[in-house]
Amino acid sequence: MRSTSLTLINPLGLHARAASKLVDVAKTYASTVTLGKDGKEVDGKSIMSLLLLGAPVGSELSLTIEGEDEDEAFQGICDLIEAGFHELDE
Repeated sequence: MRSTSLTLINPLGLHARAASKLVDVAKTYASTVTLGKDGKEVDGKSIMSLLLLGAPVGSELSLTIEGEDEDEAFQGICDLIEAGFHELDE
């Protein structure tokens, strides 16, 4: 199991487009992806669950990944969030 805390740096936080990108990346892995905010944890492969976290810019999210390809999944999702979902240049 791999876990960490990440801060949302993209201007709109975990909005629909960012959540969609996260789900697209998460679904490429077999591992279970869980994201949490303020004690609430949700399935990282469910766009509706991610949107219901209500995570604006500056929110700290917990990320937990467990499964056969957890190292690759962990790196891929961390890279996406740390890159601001590639929205910083828009």
